[in-house]
Amino acid sequence: MPRRKVLTLGTGVLLLGAVGWQAFDRSTKRELVRKQARALGSDITLTALHENANIARKAIEHAFMKLEEIEQILSLYRSESQIFRLNRDGKLDQAHPHLLRVLAYAHKVSSASGGAFDISVQPLWKAFHEADKRGVLPSTLDVDMARSKVGWKRVRMTGERVQLDGEGTAITLNGIAQGYAADCVKRVLADAGIEHALIDCGEINALGNSSSDAPWNVGIHHPRELDAFVSVAQLSERCLATSGDYATRFAGDCRWNHLFDPKTGHSPNELASVSVVAPTAMEADALSTAVFVAGVERGMHLMRAFPNTDAFLVLKNGRTLVTKGFPCKV
Repeated sequence: MPRRKVLTLGTGVLLLGAVGWQAFDRSTKRELVRKQARALGSDITLTALHENANIARKAIEHAFMKLEEIEQILSLYRSESQIFRLNRDGKLDQAHPHLLRVLAYAHKVSSASGGAFDISVQPLWKAFHEADKRGVLPSTLDVDMARSKVGWKRVRMTGERVQLDGEGTAITLNGIAQGYAADCVKRVLADAGIEHALIDCGEINALGNSSSDAPWNVGIHHPRELDAFVSVAQLSERCLATSGDYATRFAGDCRWNHLFDPKTGHSPNELASVSVVAPTAMEADALSTAVFVAGVERGMHLMRAFPNTDAFLVLKNGRTLVTKGFPCKV
């Protein structure tokens, strides 16, 4: 189920191009080039506006090459990836800079959130996933055993070496890697001379505008209504990430989902979704997860520690809370 959708392009007639949608923006005389593919466990859509369509196409191709590079390192399931080897061996020498940057930022958010954000929840995911395949929820004993293996301080970095302390410790970067990838793609496009682009790597990074002086409009999925939006965010030079209890559910119930509170081993029961805008997609990605787990009071306190960030919260009872600076379309 998609968490958000681009609503408006601000373009003229759309034509199907070799790498996706290509269009001409009459108001700005810019070509629009788009490509969609699958990477990092998500559907990726890259949209670029430029006066020269060939430049936009080449920039997008280079961006997808960068995504492949990142996935080779950060994928949880590719047997040759550094994350897979780290989880298997409990240690990793000569970690790639991509991995070190993500781990360092994860440590920062874990510390600031009092452990609400925790990349070591992989044992909990495994316990629920294995039970779900049998059509049941994990037993209290299974949850307690998994939770005993969780703790963000069990992940240690010394130079280029990463160590997982404790038997059974394993990490997942699903709450931060897509945001990091979106930031890397933005740099690739900007270096290629692209000034206006929308990057959807599961989390959203916006560059410039969709058309003359118009921000990118991105719909935030309603956590309880299929094909409906709870709000629309207008993005210009800020990024958007959403964490929701509907994205991956166990036993067919939103009460049991992929977002775990490390302290209890269960999913938090206050919020249905959290959307965060921030200067970087990695920051928005990590904070949306952290706020979801922390809850309204602790989550809003956490947001104040990160400048130029705002949130749109949907509680399980349907009520919404929005910080003053969240860019809702009026």
